[in-house]
Amino acid sequence: MSDHNKGLTREFIEQQHRRLLALRTQLLGGEQRSLAKERALQEEHGGEAAEFEEKAQDSARREVNQALHDVDKRRLANIERALKKIEQGSYGMSDLSGKPIPHARLEASPEAVLTVQEETALEK
Repeated sequence: MSDHNKGLTREFIEQQHRRLLALRTQLLGGEQRSLAKERALQEEHGGEAAEFEEKAQDSARREVNQALHDVDKRRLANIERALKKIEQGSYGMSDLSGKPIPHARLEASPEAVLTVQEETALEK
């Protein structure tokens, strides 16, 4: 274990590694299911003349799906980054400042690569 993550036990990091792999699998599976549902809806209704209300519902559904896709894509990127940090021995350290990410934050969000304050500042 490197000096960077000396506050984290080997067992904790191994547990986080397993959690990250499971989250990645879950998100990738959800993305594939969403794409399959969208294709099925297009095939089912593709040749029919849709009414205005159905078009509006489809548009709203696509917007929601796109927003979810964007969140999942960002989360997947953070998961990949956290897995890389485990390999490099820097898991639990902020990508931005190099400061330790609190244990409780890593428990709640194993893919965290920034402190809460840094993430909040970036979102503003």
